[in-house]
Amino acid sequence: MNSAPSITAETTRDGVRVALAGGWTIDVSPKAERAAASILEAAKGAPRATIDLASIEQLDTAGAWIIDRARVRLADAGTTAAYASARPEQRTLLREAHYRVFETPARRHPPTLRTVLSDIGESVTEAGKDLVSGLNFLGHVVSAMASLSLRPWSWRITSLVFHLEAFGLRSVPIIVLITFLVGCIVAQQGIFQLQRFGAATFAVDLIGILVLRELGVLLTAIMIAGRSGSAITAEIGSMKMREEIDAMHVMAVDPIEALIVPRTLALVVALPLLTFLADLSAIFGGMVVAWVYGDISPDVYFQRLQAAIGLNTFLVGLIKAPFMALAIALIASVEGFAVEGSAESLGRKVTNAVVKSIFMVIAVDGVFAMYFAAIRF
Repeated sequence: MNSAPSITAETTRDGVRVALAGGWTIDVSPKAERAAASILEAAKGAPRATIDLASIEQLDTAGAWIIDRARVRLADAGTTAAYASARPEQRTLLREAHYRVFETPARRHPPTLRTVLSDIGESVTEAGKDLVSGLNFLGHVVSAMASLSLRPWSWRITSLVFHLEAFGLRSVPIIVLITFLVGCIVAQQGIFQLQRFGAATFAVDLIGILVLRELGVLLTAIMIAGRSGSAITAEIGSMKMREEIDAMHVMAVDPIEALIVPRTLALVVALPLLTFLADLSAIFGGMVVAWVYGDISPDVYFQRLQAAIGLNTFLVGLIKAPFMALAIALIASVEGFAVEGSAESLGRKVTNAVVKSIFMVIAVDGVFAMYFAAIRF
């Protein structure tokens, strides 16, 4: 068993020599703290102090940190301190566990108008950079597709089919369930509000137009952005972290052609199909609630629905879907390629991809809504 840490001070011509003895380990850290304080007292006012480690029986990182803290505090008090008779393992511990002062971060003051405006300007600048990088990436994707069109044998059909299954078929249950429930909710609220005016049957018009033009494609795109967009970013980001993207460059394989084109095409094909299923599911959910809650029979429901909507109402939602899918794929891919070498970076980029994709889906929907209203479609 090691003895307790202790010091012996001796005055020399150059200053003070402090010999340390015993075990300087974490299990006796209170005694080591007191012994370190004695070092400071013994060398107080001396021009030079030598800390002799020859008699130390055992030393760990905690003890090395305490000893080095005493040395640093002696230096701050104007005493030049140095180690003597340190064994190689002791020098390694003292070097690796050396004492250092961590700066306290400056206290942040409440935001002023200037800082708020600065943050807004920085956000606008970053949004502009994201737009430019997205357009640049879109150019790379279009160029890769054009190149593949000249080399049909280079299309990765297996990858395309795999991602069609992953993005499309695997998404059917959750999208059908969500849109069915939303159709039920819209029908219930529409009937509840309109029956006070004796116009409960007009809830069918509300369900048909709202679902086919807006809700079906919007809910589907948001679900795909959270489910498939995040998966694209995570997959590409993980490959970037493991340097698989660099390996593809070394093997003369274009990552855009191998990774991005199949995923983008799969999303562009899958989202309109999922939107069609979402429309059917939401309309069916509205029919169930209208029948049970509003006493509107299925025959009356479908007759009213047929009279309320036209082919243009159905096409509006489908026309938006490929553009939303393209936006989701581009944003997810750009964020995936921007991942750096840490898990924190991967998580941050996946979050950014989902948030930006949902925002862009809503923005695209708003642009199309204004456009279709302007041309009365």
